[in-house]
Amino acid sequence: MSTTSSLLLALLGDARLPSGGHTQSAGLEPALRAGTPSAQAPAYLRARLRTVTRVEAGAAVVARAVAADDGDLAEVEAAWAARTPSQALRANGRRLGRGYLRVLQTLWPGPVDTRARTWSRPVVLGLLAHRAGMGPADLARLVGYDDVQTVTAALLKLEPQDPLLIAAWVKDLLPDIDEMATQVAHLHTTEQIPAQGAPLIERWAETHDTTTERLFSA
Repeated sequence: MSTTSSLLLALLGDARLPSGGHTQSAGLEPALRAGTPSAQAPAYLRARLRTVTRVEAGAAVVARAVAADDGDLAEVEAAWAARTPSQALRANGRRLGRGYLRVLQTLWPGPVDTRARTWSRPVVLGLLAHRAGMGPADLARLVGYDDVQTVTAALLKLEPQDPLLIAAWVKDLLPDIDEMATQVAHLHTTEQIPAQGAPLIERWAETHDTTTERLFSA
């Protein structure tokens, strides 16, 4: 990984980036409400990395390849949606996509398809990675790291505890993020996007979407 790419990853993985990630718990809040102990957060994250996060990372990598070939990103969006059966997860992914679209248009301005405001986070991130010159493996790492940091940052608000314990969990999950990134970095077509489902996470997302008393939107 080049120095420039490392710094770019640090920029885009920074929780202070105004992309809307601070409004999310990546499903942790409904998981805790359903009785998942906070100590199981690392196991929850590993489950996400093998399912919904892997699908998003794969879609982002494919979106990057399609953008590089000047293809139609709406096809990647449709493929991601077909692999995301939860309406709540799809809606949340598109809210995050609009946040990253602001980042893209501000930091890497250029012409954008008029349909881009309806695209999900992985599709917008794929376009952003193409514009920014980020490689596919780094893009997949970004998706995985962002997911892990979103959950762990939310945990500190939902059930406050020693931040160094949480940091240790993130450190221990870095090899899992790298493994997931390696699995999807070679993808180029929509047919290759993974299709691993997570029915319980999807069910929690649907329940959370109708909950009125909550700290996070998703």
